[in-house]
Amino acid sequence: MQLAPLILLSGADFLKVFDPSQLNALVMFFLNLYNYAIIIVGIFYGLWLYPFGYLVFKSGFIPKILGVLLIISCFAYLIDSFSFLLIPSHHVAISNFISIPISIGEFSMIFWLLFKGVKKQS
Repeated sequence: MQLAPLILLSGADFLKVFDPSQLNALVMFFLNLYNYAIIIVGIFYGLWLYPFGYLVFKSGFIPKILGVLLIISCFAYLIDSFSFLLIPSHHVAISNFISIPISIGEFSMIFWLLFKGVKKQS
């Protein structure tokens, strides 16, 4: 949530001690901080997809290909997050390319669960 920039731009009385340039700098700081937080969360979300994909692969209730796609999505999330942290100058190009396997893995699982569902055991 980006509440801090909204509070800084609200014009509240306690903010009158800051110059407009200082407020603008603080707003940009919090917006950039939010971007870094999203990237760090992406690392943990990517790590979560590995055990999820492994369980899908081993379960037998869901097609094995979906488990493989989720594991590929795990590594794609990690590549995306670490490219932002380690080589930020190339992150946009990497992110545009790496978002394809992320989308395929996650959306295939979502749509399979929505339309096909899990097989009932008799």
